[in-house]
Amino acid sequence: MLCLLQAGVMSSFGTYLIGFLILIVGLAFAAYLLNLPPMWIGVGVVVLVGIGVLSATSKTKQKDPPSQ
Repeated sequence: MLCLLQAGVMSSFGTYLIGFLILIVGLAFAAYLLNLPPMWIGVGVVVLVGIGVLSATSKTKQKDPPSQ
């Protein structure tokens, strides 16, 4: 993955999503350590993945050129 970032192949969408996934894994692990039921950990992961995709697309969306 490091060579992809150096070559400029990785998009800002991809890097944003990878960072968000690392955050989700950390939160899921913390929830597991707090003995939350696995069903609710799964629900939280699904919701956070959806939020991550929505926010990644909105933050990395290119602005439309002005119409004349």
